[in-house]
Amino acid sequence: SVVYLQIEAEVQRRKQLIHQSVERRAIISKCYKPKHPEVYTLQDSFLAPEFLEIERFCSSPGADLQGLLSYLESFSDKRIYRLPVFTEQFCQALVEELENFEQSDMPKGRPNTMNNYGVLLNELGMDEPFLTPLRERLLPITALLYPELGGACLDSHKAFVVKYSLHEDLDLSSHYDNAEVTLNVSLGKEFTEGNLYFGDFNQDPTPVPSYIEVEHVGGRGLLHRGGQIHGALPIASGERWNLIVWMRSSAIRNQLCPMCLRKPELVEAEGFGDGFTEPLPREEPPQTVNVCAL
Repeated sequence: SVVYLQIEAEVQRRKQLIHQSVERRAIISKCYKPKHPEVYTLQDSFLAPEFLEIERFCSSPGADLQGLLSYLESFSDKRIYRLPVFTEQFCQALVEELENFEQSDMPKGRPNTMNNYGVLLNELGMDEPFLTPLRERLLPITALLYPELGGACLDSHKAFVVKYSLHEDLDLSSHYDNAEVTLNVSLGKEFTEGNLYFGDFNQDPTPVPSYIEVEHVGGRGLLHRGGQIHGALPIASGERWNLIVWMRSSAIRNQLCPMCLRKPELVEAEGFGDGFTEPLPREEPPQTVNVCAL
């Protein structure tokens, strides 16, 4: 049938994605001249002083969830939290770098199946020097906020920047992420409207879901469960850039794929392989998620 052929074509397209991405990464590494090379390596000076304070608290003896919540903005009972992440100066420099890349003749991949405009940050070479250390520095925070989702052992990620503007992507319809925990940081620039909205957790739907809206604030990040249904309302003017980091825990998803809710059957992959890992020979797969607390 037509539907079967469409699905088969999409499966084949997705199988090629990683190889195409590796090819683009090689070309960019060889040919692209960054405008702000310093933004590619995470430095303390890029992080908001409040973020460093939260990080210190969470790494201190006796740190607990109640103490952490006093540093964060919480939204409803959906376990959505806002915290300062980057300085305004860093956000501006990163957006300038991304615009420089966007205007270059380098090959570019779509961030995901829903966003047409933006940048896959691993193709820019930001995984090891920037994104892995950022994810690791978030672990003391996510360990307290999302222990049952592997918040203490988020061991891989997919990171990209999405761009919304009047003549490109305006909004984003309801979806949930292929992630245990998502970080969404507003980088700017000037824009109006475009709030995020959040509904139910995908595994706990209600007959009449309740939605809340959350405003973006420059330099601040939202942490939420990847399975939380969400979307972006249309912007009314200007341009909005957001850094999205899908953080994944192999201890969790090796038990149950968060997208199809079945035990995954793994095949070899390059890179992080969507956060699934094959146990090493003679190593028993983890039986419970308590490995994160060890």
